[in-house]
Parts: sequence; structure tokens; C-alpha cells
Amino acid sequence: MIAITGATGQLGRLVIAELLKKIPANQIIAAVRSPEKAKDLADLGVELRQADYSQPATLDSAFKGVEKVLLISSSEVGQREAQHGAVIAAAKRAGVKLLAYTSVLHADKTPLGLGVEHRATEKALSESGVPFVLLRNGWYTENYAASIAPALAHNAFIGAVGEGRISSAARQDYAEAAAAVLSLDNQAGKVYELAGDESYSLAEFTAEIAQQSGKKVDYINMTQADFANALKGAGLPDWLAEMLADSDAAAAKGALFDDSHTLSKLIGRPTTPAKEVIAATLKA
Repeated sequence: MIAITGATGQLGRLVIAELLKKIPANQIIAAVRSPEKAKDLADLGVELRQADYSQPATLDSAFKGVEKVLLISSSEVGQREAQHGAVIAAAKRAGVKLLAYTSVLHADKTPLGLGVEHRATEKALSESGVPFVLLRNGWYTENYAASIAPALAHNAFIGAVGEGRISSAARQDYAEAAAAVLSLDNQAGKVYELAGDESYSLAEFTAEIAQQSGKKVDYINMTQADFANALKGAGLPDWLAEMLADSDAAAAKGALFDDSHTLSKLIGRPTTPAKEVIAATLKA
């Protein structure tokens, strides 16, 4: 039995779809906070179990009889260390044989502010005694593609990356990697630094948007503070604006670059080019 936490999230649904190509549905558990929102997953034949990172009792029942767990990092930045710790403790109580965790690229040395909670989780895993494998995911190309609509509306794509290069990949690529690792034997102790085969600057990303859309779009590089203020002015919550600005500033220092091609080797194909994600976003 393999349990996928956060199964109703964008990554979780994709991982389950990939696992269904490899193993029977009755061996997959969709561990979700609100089972009533996961009818589509139940319709696929997978078992739904409630699993709330903030309610340890639900985690104990969710992991009963489970051999492997995919811990998809919580979306609640600032609460991740405690929430992930609860999952790790429950996995230990359940005797889970492998816990795969979606960390962040080069978590041990990244300047990303997001890296703090990921490092804490990795430390908790190493001290738990639970066999684990780290999926250190790089940036999702969709993170930047989400800004295409406002960029077209204002003829400008804003950021604070400077000349920093980003080795992103599509969310689907990372989902296939997670499913592959969960399907393989002897994964405990491995660390996968996962990123796209190709890298780009945001100026190049913006030029591709302009080329495909046929509209004038320029990349406007800002300071970290100005970028955060611009995002807040656009209506983003303060914490999210600050996090995105911090991520761009870290990317300017190389935090989102990796040329190991580990991801493409793991999934057995080249990673999805950024231009394909841009094309799909423009079509949508």
C-alpha cells in the first residue's frame, strides 16, 4: 500500500495518475484533509482516508497498513516544520518502510527562505529512524507561467532574478519522478536533486511569451523590495509576496539552477521545455 498525502493538490493528483499506470488502484491511498472534496479520486478506485497534518490522530488511521508514504510538503508556509514532524512521527508509529519527501532543490545549502523548513524536515527525517528518500524538487515552470496573463495585460513581466538562470520543469515531470521512486526498490537513503534539463533567464522566458503571443512584453527587473511591493499592490497576501520576492532574489544567486539532469534520467525522457508550458498556458 502506498499513501499519497496532500492528494487533492495539483502535484498529488498527478502522482496518483502516474501510479495508476504502474500498480492496481486498490494499492493506492489518497490521504486528504477533506475526503468530500476527493470524489474524483475515489472514482478512480483508490481508497480515500482523512489525513490532516495538524491532527495526528487522523494520520495514524491514514497510515494503517501502509508500506510507503509520499509526504508532499504542506502549503502552509510557517507551519510546515510542525506539520511534517507529525507526519513523520505517525509514519514511524505505523512502521512505514519508506517515506518519500518533496523537499526543495539543494535544500542543504539553498539561500531560499523556503529552505529553512525543508532543512528542518530533512533533519527530522534523519533523526526519526524511518527509512526515507528525498525528492528535492526544483521550481515548477507553472510558478512563472501563472504570471503570463498579467504580463500580457501590462506588457511587462516583472521579477527580481536579474541574470540568474532557472532550471525549472513542469509539475507533471516531478509527479512522474515521485511515482517512479515509489515504484522502485532500495530507495532509502537516496537524495534526488530534481530540475529541468534546460535553464533560462526571466528575460528569455519573457521573450518566449512575447514570441508565442505576438504581443509586446518586456522583462522588468526590480529590487527584491520593489518586487515584493509590486506583488502586494497587485493583491497578493504579504507573506506570499515576500516569499516570491525572496525566491527571485535567491534565484539571482543560482538557487534554482541545476544541470545534473537527474530528473530526466529518473523519468526516462527529457523534461518538459518551458516553451511548451508557455504554449499550454497561452492556449488555456
